[in-house]
Amino acid sequence: MSTASQPLSKRILFFFGLSEMPIQVAAVPVTAYIVNFYVEDLGLSAALVGTAYMIARIFDVITDPLIGYLSDRTQTRWGRRRPWMLAGTPVMWIGAYMLFFPQGEISITYFLIWIIVLWLGWTMLLIPYYAWAAELSPDYHERSKITSWRTALGLVANIVSKLIPSLPILIPVLAPVLYVVEGTPDIVHIIGICLLVILPVSVFLTVTQVPESEDFVPATMPIVAGMRIMMKNKPFLRLIIAFFINYLGTATSTAVIIFFVRGVLLEESAGIVILLAYYLTSLASIPFWLWLSKRIGKQRTWISALLIFSCINPLYMLLGPGDLHLMAIIIAATGFLGGTFHTMTNSMKADVIDLDTLKSGENRAGMFFATWSLATKVALAVGPALALWMLGAFGYESGTADPDALLALRLVYAFAVPVFFTLAALIVWNYPITEEVHQRMRAELIEKQQNQSDGLAPNPAE
Repeated sequence: MSTASQPLSKRILFFFGLSEMPIQVAAVPVTAYIVNFYVEDLGLSAALVGTAYMIARIFDVITDPLIGYLSDRTQTRWGRRRPWMLAGTPVMWIGAYMLFFPQGEISITYFLIWIIVLWLGWTMLLIPYYAWAAELSPDYHERSKITSWRTALGLVANIVSKLIPSLPILIPVLAPVLYVVEGTPDIVHIIGICLLVILPVSVFLTVTQVPESEDFVPATMPIVAGMRIMMKNKPFLRLIIAFFINYLGTATSTAVIIFFVRGVLLEESAGIVILLAYYLTSLASIPFWLWLSKRIGKQRTWISALLIFSCINPLYMLLGPGDLHLMAIIIAATGFLGGTFHTMTNSMKADVIDLDTLKSGENRAGMFFATWSLATKVALAVGPALALWMLGAFGYESGTADPDALLALRLVYAFAVPVFFTLAALIVWNYPITEEVHQRMRAELIEKQQNQSDGLAPNPAE
Protein backbone atom coordinates (compact mmCIF):
# COMPACT_ATOMS: atom_id res chain seq x y z
CA MET A 1 0.00 0.00 0.00
CA SER A 2 1.35 3.42 -0.91
CA THR A 3 1.81 5.97 1.82
CA ALA A 4 2.70 8.84 -0.48
CA SER A 5 0.88 12.16 -0.25
CA GLN A 6 0.74 15.19 -2.49
CA PRO A 7 3.49 17.74 -1.74
CA LEU A 8 2.29 21.04 -0.33
CA SER A 9 2.45 24.09 -2.56
CA LYS A 10 5.01 26.80 -1.87
CA ARG A 11 2.13 29.18 -1.27
CA ILE A 12 0.78 27.04 1.57
CA LEU A 13 4.26 26.52 3.01
CA PHE A 14 4.91 30.26 2.92
CA PHE A 15 1.67 31.40 4.53
CA PHE A 16 1.78 28.65 7.12
CA GLY A 17 5.36 29.52 8.05
CA LEU A 18 4.53 33.18 8.67
CA SER A 19 3.22 32.51 12.18
CA GLU A 20 6.66 31.29 13.20
CA MET A 21 7.84 34.89 12.85
CA PRO A 22 6.50 36.28 16.16
CA ILE A 23 7.47 33.07 17.96
CA GLN A 24 11.09 33.46 16.83
CA VAL A 25 11.22 37.23 17.33
CA ALA A 26 10.05 36.90 20.94
CA ALA A 27 11.95 33.76 21.95
CA VAL A 28 15.56 34.94 22.28
CA PRO A 29 14.93 38.57 23.37
CA VAL A 30 12.74 37.44 26.27
CA THR A 31 15.39 35.00 27.48
CA ALA A 32 18.47 37.10 26.66
CA TYR A 33 17.57 40.79 26.49
CA ILE A 34 14.52 41.10 28.74
CA VAL A 35 16.24 39.26 31.60
CA ASN A 36 19.39 41.36 31.20
CA PHE A 37 17.34 44.57 30.77
CA TYR A 38 15.42 44.09 34.01
CA VAL A 39 18.63 43.25 35.94
CA GLU A 40 21.26 45.59 34.48
CA ASP A 41 19.12 48.56 33.46
CA LEU A 42 16.06 48.47 35.74
CA GLY A 43 17.96 47.34 38.83
CA LEU A 44 16.15 44.14 39.81
CA SER A 45 18.05 41.32 41.52
CA ALA A 46 19.48 38.66 39.15
CA ALA A 47 18.46 35.89 41.55
CA LEU A 48 14.90 37.27 41.90
CA VAL A 49 14.49 37.69 38.15
CA GLY A 50 15.70 34.13 37.64
CA THR A 51 13.22 32.89 40.23
CA ALA A 52 10.33 34.89 38.74
CA TYR A 53 11.21 33.62 35.28
CA MET A 54 11.06 30.03 36.56
CA ILE A 55 7.75 30.61 38.39
CA ALA A 56 6.22 31.95 35.17
CA ARG A 57 7.29 28.80 33.37
CA ILE A 58 5.93 26.57 36.14
CA PHE A 59 2.54 28.21 35.50
CA ASP A 60 2.75 26.51 32.09
CA VAL A 61 2.52 23.12 33.79
CA ILE A 62 -1.22 23.86 33.99
CA THR A 63 -1.81 25.87 30.83
CA ASP A 64 0.15 23.80 28.29
CA PRO A 65 -1.60 20.43 28.77
CA LEU A 66 -4.96 22.18 29.18
CA ILE A 67 -4.69 24.10 25.91
CA GLY A 68 -3.37 21.05 24.07
CA TYR A 69 -6.23 18.94 25.44
CA LEU A 70 -8.87 21.56 24.56
CA SER A 71 -7.39 22.25 21.14
CA ASP A 72 -7.66 18.56 20.20
CA ARG A 73 -11.36 18.64 21.14
CA THR A 74 -12.29 22.00 19.61
CA GLN A 75 -14.71 21.69 16.69
CA THR A 76 -15.78 24.84 14.87
CA ARG A 77 -16.50 25.75 11.27
CA TRP A 78 -13.10 27.50 11.24
CA GLY A 79 -11.29 24.35 12.39
CA ARG A 80 -9.82 23.36 15.74
CA ARG A 81 -6.39 25.06 15.62
CA ARG A 82 -7.06 28.47 14.07
CA PRO A 83 -9.51 29.78 16.73
CA TRP A 84 -6.91 29.21 19.45
CA MET A 85 -4.23 31.03 17.48
CA LEU A 86 -6.50 34.03 16.98
CA ALA A 87 -7.47 34.08 20.67
CA GLY A 88 -3.84 33.88 21.83
CA THR A 89 -2.62 36.76 19.67
CA PRO A 90 -4.03 39.71 21.71
CA VAL A 91 -2.98 38.07 24.99
CA MET A 92 0.60 37.69 23.78
CA TRP A 93 0.54 41.23 22.31
CA ILE A 94 -0.46 42.83 25.63
CA GLY A 95 2.14 40.85 27.59
CA ALA A 96 4.87 41.79 25.10
CA TYR A 97 3.95 45.46 25.21
CA MET A 98 4.10 45.64 29.00
CA LEU A 99 7.42 43.77 29.16
CA PHE A 100 9.24 45.55 26.34
CA PHE A 101 7.82 48.97 27.28
CA PRO A 102 7.56 48.87 31.10
CA GLN A 103 5.03 51.22 32.65
CA GLY A 104 5.04 52.88 36.11
CA GLU A 105 6.90 51.44 39.07
CA ILE A 106 9.01 48.41 38.10
CA SER A 107 9.18 45.61 40.64
CA ILE A 108 9.69 41.87 40.60
CA THR A 109 5.90 41.51 40.86
CA TYR A 110 5.45 43.61 37.73
CA PHE A 111 7.96 41.43 35.87
CA LEU A 112 6.28 38.21 37.05
CA ILE A 113 2.73 39.26 36.13
CA TRP A 114 3.51 40.36 32.60
CA ILE A 115 5.83 37.52 31.73
CA ILE A 116 3.07 35.10 32.78
CA VAL A 117 0.63 36.95 30.47
CA LEU A 118 3.15 36.82 27.62
CA TRP A 119 3.72 33.07 28.01
CA LEU A 120 -0.01 32.38 28.27
CA GLY A 121 -0.60 34.07 24.90
CA TRP A 122 2.48 32.32 23.52
CA THR A 123 1.04 28.94 24.59
CA MET A 124 -2.35 29.66 23.02
CA LEU A 125 -0.58 30.46 19.75
CA LEU A 126 2.25 27.94 19.66
CA ILE A 127 0.62 24.66 20.71
CA PRO A 128 -2.26 24.68 18.19
CA TYR A 129 0.11 26.04 15.51
CA TYR A 130 2.69 23.29 15.97
CA ALA A 131 -0.02 20.63 16.24
CA TRP A 132 -1.47 21.91 12.96
CA ALA A 133 1.97 21.52 11.34
CA ALA A 134 1.98 17.81 12.15
CA GLU A 135 -1.41 17.49 10.40
CA LEU A 136 -0.46 19.25 7.17
CA SER A 137 1.26 16.17 5.73
CA PRO A 138 1.85 12.54 6.75
CA ASP A 139 5.01 12.24 4.63
CA TYR A 140 8.40 11.73 6.38
CA HIS A 141 10.39 14.20 4.22
CA GLU A 142 7.49 16.59 3.56
CA ARG A 143 7.38 17.23 7.30
CA SER A 144 11.04 18.25 7.22
CA LYS A 145 10.15 20.65 4.41
CA ILE A 146 7.31 22.14 6.49
CA THR A 147 9.55 22.70 9.49
CA SER A 148 12.33 24.05 7.26
CA TRP A 149 10.05 26.65 5.66
CA ARG A 150 8.62 27.55 9.04
CA THR A 151 12.06 27.84 10.63
CA ALA A 152 13.44 29.83 7.70
CA LEU A 153 10.63 32.39 7.82
CA GLY A 154 10.95 32.64 11.59
CA LEU A 155 14.68 33.24 11.25
CA VAL A 156 14.11 35.91 8.59
CA ALA A 157 11.89 37.83 11.02
CA ASN A 158 14.38 37.20 13.82
CA ILE A 159 17.22 38.53 11.68
CA VAL A 160 15.29 41.62 10.58
CA SER A 161 14.40 42.42 14.20
CA LYS A 162 18.11 42.16 15.10
CA LEU A 163 19.37 43.92 11.96
CA ILE A 164 17.33 47.09 12.54
CA PRO A 165 19.02 47.98 15.86
CA SER A 166 22.36 46.67 14.53
CA LEU A 167 22.63 49.05 11.57
CA PRO A 168 23.78 52.14 13.53
CA ILE A 169 26.32 49.92 15.36
CA LEU A 170 27.64 48.20 12.23
CA ILE A 171 27.65 51.40 10.15
CA PRO A 172 28.10 54.33 12.60
CA VAL A 173 27.85 56.98 9.86
CA LEU A 174 24.20 55.98 9.43
CA ALA A 175 23.31 56.77 13.04
CA PRO A 176 22.58 60.50 12.47
CA VAL A 177 20.39 59.60 9.49
CA LEU A 178 18.54 56.64 11.06
CA TYR A 179 18.52 56.56 14.85
CA VAL A 180 20.98 56.29 17.70
CA VAL A 181 21.27 53.05 19.66
CA GLU A 182 22.90 53.94 22.96
CA GLY A 183 22.47 50.67 24.81
CA THR A 184 20.28 47.73 25.76
CA PRO A 185 17.08 49.75 26.49
CA ASP A 186 17.04 51.12 22.92
CA ILE A 187 17.58 47.61 21.52
CA VAL A 188 14.77 46.19 23.66
CA HIS A 189 12.36 48.89 22.43
CA ILE A 190 13.22 48.35 18.75
CA ILE A 191 12.77 44.58 19.02
CA GLY A 192 9.51 45.18 20.90
CA ILE A 193 8.16 47.34 18.07
CA CYS A 194 9.06 44.63 15.53
CA LEU A 195 7.25 41.99 17.59
CA LEU A 196 4.11 44.08 18.11
CA VAL A 197 3.83 44.72 14.35
CA ILE A 198 4.67 41.20 13.14
CA LEU A 199 2.50 39.27 15.61
CA PRO A 200 -1.04 40.21 14.47
CA VAL A 201 -0.17 40.46 10.77
CA SER A 202 1.52 37.06 10.48
CA VAL A 203 -1.12 35.16 12.46
CA PHE A 204 -3.93 36.77 10.46
CA LEU A 205 -2.33 35.73 7.16
CA THR A 206 -1.78 32.16 8.31
CA VAL A 207 -5.31 31.56 9.57
CA THR A 208 -6.95 33.18 6.53
CA GLN A 209 -4.76 31.69 3.80
CA VAL A 210 -4.10 28.12 4.99
CA PRO A 211 -7.06 25.72 5.21
CA GLU A 212 -7.25 23.22 8.04
CA SER A 213 -7.65 19.57 7.15
CA GLU A 214 -11.09 18.11 7.88
CA ASP A 215 -9.71 14.57 7.64
CA PHE A 216 -8.91 13.83 11.27
CA VAL A 217 -10.22 11.66 14.07
CA PRO A 218 -11.33 13.99 16.89
CA ALA A 219 -9.86 13.16 20.28
CA THR A 220 -12.34 11.62 22.69
CA MET A 221 -10.10 9.42 24.83
CA PRO A 222 -10.04 10.41 28.53
CA ILE A 223 -6.91 12.33 29.43
CA VAL A 224 -5.63 9.72 31.93
CA ALA A 225 -5.98 6.86 29.45
CA GLY A 226 -4.31 8.98 26.80
CA MET A 227 -1.40 9.83 29.09
CA ARG A 228 -0.88 6.12 29.79
CA ILE A 229 -0.49 5.44 26.08
CA MET A 230 1.80 8.45 25.72
CA MET A 231 4.08 7.25 28.52
CA LYS A 232 4.36 3.82 26.86
CA ASN A 233 5.55 5.46 23.64
CA LYS A 234 9.28 4.80 24.06
CA PRO A 235 10.47 6.78 21.01
CA PHE A 236 8.46 9.74 22.32
CA LEU A 237 10.06 9.48 25.76
CA ARG A 238 13.59 9.35 24.32
CA LEU A 239 12.90 12.23 21.98
CA ILE A 240 11.35 14.50 24.60
CA ILE A 241 14.16 13.84 27.10
CA ALA A 242 16.84 14.60 24.50
CA PHE A 243 14.85 17.63 23.32
CA PHE A 244 14.53 18.88 26.91
CA ILE A 245 18.27 18.57 27.57
CA ASN A 246 19.12 20.23 24.23
CA TYR A 247 16.96 23.21 25.16
CA LEU A 248 18.29 23.27 28.72
CA GLY A 249 21.75 23.95 27.28
CA THR A 250 20.39 26.49 24.82
CA ALA A 251 18.45 28.32 27.53
CA THR A 252 21.42 28.49 29.89
CA SER A 253 23.63 29.94 27.17
CA THR A 254 20.99 32.38 25.90
CA ALA A 255 20.31 33.72 29.38
CA VAL A 256 23.93 34.83 29.88
CA ILE A 257 25.05 35.82 26.37
CA ILE A 258 24.33 39.54 26.88
CA PHE A 259 25.95 39.40 30.32
CA PHE A 260 29.01 37.85 28.62
CA VAL A 261 29.18 40.51 25.90
CA ARG A 262 28.77 43.36 28.37
CA GLY A 263 30.84 41.90 31.23
CA VAL A 264 33.68 40.02 29.48
CA LEU A 265 34.00 41.73 26.09
CA LEU A 266 33.08 45.14 27.62
CA GLU A 267 30.83 45.90 24.65
CA GLU A 268 27.70 47.74 25.74
CA SER A 269 25.56 47.52 22.59
CA ALA A 270 27.23 44.85 20.44
CA GLY A 271 25.23 41.90 21.78
CA ILE A 272 22.59 42.45 19.11
CA VAL A 273 25.26 42.13 16.40
CA ILE A 274 26.43 38.84 17.91
CA LEU A 275 22.88 37.49 17.87
CA LEU A 276 22.49 38.67 14.29
CA ALA A 277 25.56 36.64 13.25
CA TYR A 278 24.11 33.53 14.89
CA TYR A 279 20.74 33.76 13.17
CA LEU A 280 22.15 34.67 9.77
CA THR A 281 24.18 31.46 9.65
CA SER A 282 21.28 29.46 11.10
CA LEU A 283 19.11 30.64 8.23
CA ALA A 284 21.82 29.91 5.67
CA SER A 285 22.29 26.39 7.04
CA ILE A 286 18.71 25.14 6.57
CA PRO A 287 19.05 23.90 2.95
CA PHE A 288 22.21 22.02 3.91
CA TRP A 289 20.61 20.27 6.90
CA LEU A 290 17.52 19.40 4.86
CA TRP A 291 19.79 17.88 2.18
CA LEU A 292 21.87 15.99 4.74
CA SER A 293 18.84 14.59 6.59
CA LYS A 294 17.61 12.95 3.40
CA ARG A 295 20.90 11.07 3.18
CA ILE A 296 21.79 10.13 6.74
CA GLY A 297 18.45 10.57 8.57
CA LYS A 298 17.04 13.23 10.87
CA GLN A 299 18.47 11.90 14.13
CA ARG A 300 22.02 11.50 12.77
CA THR A 301 21.88 15.02 11.37
CA TRP A 302 20.80 16.37 14.76
CA ILE A 303 23.44 14.33 16.62
CA SER A 304 26.23 15.56 14.33
CA ALA A 305 25.32 19.18 14.98
CA LEU A 306 25.08 18.66 18.75
CA LEU A 307 28.54 17.09 19.02
CA ILE A 308 30.33 19.59 16.76
CA PHE A 309 28.65 22.46 18.63
CA SER A 310 29.93 20.96 21.90
CA CYS A 311 33.52 20.97 20.59
CA ILE A 312 33.40 24.62 19.48
CA ASN A 313 31.68 26.26 22.47
CA PRO A 314 34.61 26.05 24.99
CA LEU A 315 36.55 28.46 22.75
CA TYR A 316 34.66 31.28 24.49
CA MET A 317 37.01 30.81 27.47
CA LEU A 318 39.79 32.35 25.34
CA LEU A 319 37.96 35.65 24.80
CA GLY A 320 38.47 38.89 26.68
CA PRO A 321 37.88 42.66 26.35
CA GLY A 322 37.66 43.79 22.72
CA ASP A 323 37.37 40.30 21.19
CA LEU A 324 34.06 41.05 19.51
CA HIS A 325 35.17 39.87 16.07
CA LEU A 326 36.47 36.57 17.41
CA MET A 327 33.19 35.97 19.23
CA ALA A 328 31.29 36.75 16.03
CA ILE A 329 33.27 34.06 14.20
CA ILE A 330 32.64 31.45 16.90
CA ILE A 331 28.95 32.21 17.20
CA ALA A 332 28.50 32.21 13.42
CA ALA A 333 29.92 28.68 13.33
CA THR A 334 27.62 27.51 16.12
CA GLY A 335 24.69 29.28 14.49
CA PHE A 336 25.16 27.14 11.38
CA LEU A 337 24.97 24.04 13.58
CA GLY A 338 22.00 25.41 15.51
CA GLY A 339 19.92 25.32 12.35
CA THR A 340 19.14 21.68 13.16
CA PHE A 341 17.56 22.43 16.53
CA HIS A 342 14.27 23.57 15.01
CA THR A 343 14.19 21.80 11.64
CA MET A 344 15.11 18.26 12.69
CA THR A 345 13.50 18.12 16.12
CA ASN A 346 10.14 19.48 15.01
CA SER A 347 10.03 17.09 12.07
CA MET A 348 10.86 14.16 14.37
CA LYS A 349 8.06 15.24 16.72
CA ALA A 350 5.51 14.92 13.94
CA ASP A 351 6.74 11.41 13.11
CA VAL A 352 6.37 10.14 16.67
CA ILE A 353 2.75 11.34 16.81
CA ASP A 354 1.94 8.80 14.08
CA LEU A 355 2.97 6.03 16.46
CA ASP A 356 0.54 7.37 19.06
CA THR A 357 -2.24 7.60 16.46
CA LEU A 358 -1.55 3.98 15.57
CA LYS A 359 -1.90 2.94 19.22
CA SER A 360 -4.74 5.25 20.31
CA GLY A 361 -6.75 5.49 17.11
CA GLU A 362 -6.93 9.30 17.52
CA ASN A 363 -5.05 12.33 16.26
CA ARG A 364 -3.83 13.90 19.51
CA ALA A 365 -1.20 16.22 18.06
CA GLY A 366 -2.31 19.05 20.34
CA MET A 367 -1.69 16.99 23.46
CA PHE A 368 1.73 15.90 22.22
CA PHE A 369 2.81 19.40 21.27
CA ALA A 370 1.53 20.65 24.61
CA THR A 371 3.81 18.13 26.31
CA TRP A 372 6.75 19.17 24.15
CA SER A 373 5.97 22.82 24.69
CA LEU A 374 5.90 22.20 28.42
CA ALA A 375 9.28 20.45 28.25
CA THR A 376 10.68 23.38 26.29
CA LYS A 377 9.32 25.92 28.74
CA VAL A 378 10.59 24.02 31.76
CA ALA A 379 14.03 23.95 30.12
CA LEU A 380 13.76 27.65 29.30
CA ALA A 381 12.86 28.28 32.95
CA VAL A 382 15.38 26.04 34.65
CA GLY A 383 18.29 27.01 32.38
CA PRO A 384 18.16 30.79 32.98
CA ALA A 385 17.33 30.25 36.66
CA LEU A 386 20.39 28.00 37.13
CA ALA A 387 22.60 30.45 35.26
CA LEU A 388 21.40 33.49 37.20
CA TRP A 389 21.55 31.65 40.52
CA MET A 390 25.16 30.66 39.82
CA LEU A 391 26.06 34.23 38.92
CA GLY A 392 24.30 35.47 42.06
CA ALA A 393 26.16 32.92 44.20
CA PHE A 394 29.48 34.35 42.99
CA GLY A 395 28.37 37.88 43.79
CA TYR A 396 27.60 39.00 40.24
CA GLU A 397 25.99 42.44 40.17
CA SER A 398 25.40 45.03 37.50
CA GLY A 399 28.72 46.39 36.23
CA THR A 400 30.81 44.07 38.43
CA ALA A 401 34.58 43.75 37.92
CA ASP A 402 34.99 40.99 40.51
CA PRO A 403 37.30 38.27 39.03
CA ASP A 404 35.39 35.39 40.64
CA ALA A 405 32.05 36.64 39.30
CA LEU A 406 33.46 37.10 35.80
CA LEU A 407 35.10 33.66 35.90
CA ALA A 408 31.74 32.13 36.84
CA LEU A 409 30.19 33.98 33.89
CA ARG A 410 32.85 32.58 31.52
CA LEU A 411 32.45 29.02 32.81
CA VAL A 412 28.66 29.01 32.58
CA TYR A 413 28.68 30.41 29.05
CA ALA A 414 31.47 28.19 27.72
CA PHE A 415 30.75 24.81 29.31
CA ALA A 416 27.01 24.50 30.04
CA VAL A 417 26.27 23.88 26.36
CA PRO A 418 28.81 21.04 25.82
CA VAL A 419 27.60 19.18 28.89
CA PHE A 420 23.92 19.32 27.95
CA PHE A 421 24.36 18.85 24.19
CA THR A 422 26.61 15.81 24.54
CA LEU A 423 24.12 14.19 26.89
CA ALA A 424 21.26 14.89 24.45
CA ALA A 425 23.25 13.31 21.59
CA LEU A 426 23.88 10.16 23.63
CA ILE A 427 20.19 9.79 24.51
CA VAL A 428 19.00 10.05 20.91
CA TRP A 429 21.92 8.01 19.49
CA ASN A 430 19.90 4.94 18.44
CA TYR A 431 16.53 6.61 17.95
CA PRO A 432 14.34 3.95 16.30
CA ILE A 433 12.01 5.87 13.93
CA THR A 434 13.98 5.96 10.69
CA GLU A 435 12.48 6.70 7.26
CA GLU A 436 11.91 2.97 6.63
CA VAL A 437 10.23 2.46 10.02
CA HIS A 438 8.03 5.49 9.46
CA GLN A 439 6.90 4.22 6.06
CA ARG A 440 5.79 0.94 7.65
CA MET A 441 3.98 2.86 10.38
CA ARG A 442 2.13 4.99 7.83
CA ALA A 443 1.09 1.93 5.83
CA GLU A 444 -0.23 0.22 8.96
CA LEU A 445 -1.99 3.42 10.08
CA ILE A 446 -3.73 3.86 6.72
CA GLU A 447 -4.86 0.25 6.76
CA LYS A 448 -6.18 0.62 10.32
CA GLN A 449 -8.06 3.82 9.47
CA GLN A 450 -9.64 2.15 6.45
CA ASN A 451 -10.71 -0.81 8.57
CA GLN A 452 -12.23 1.55 11.14
CA SER A 453 -14.17 3.39 8.46
CA ASP A 454 -15.49 0.00 7.26
CA GLY A 455 -16.54 -0.91 10.81
CA LEU A 456 -13.89 -3.62 11.20
CA ALA A 457 -11.99 -2.19 14.13
CA PRO A 458 -13.23 -1.09 17.56
CA ASN A 459 -12.79 2.37 18.97
CA PRO A 460 -9.66 2.21 21.20
CA ALA A 461 -11.28 4.56 23.72
CA GLU A 462 -14.02 2.08 24.50
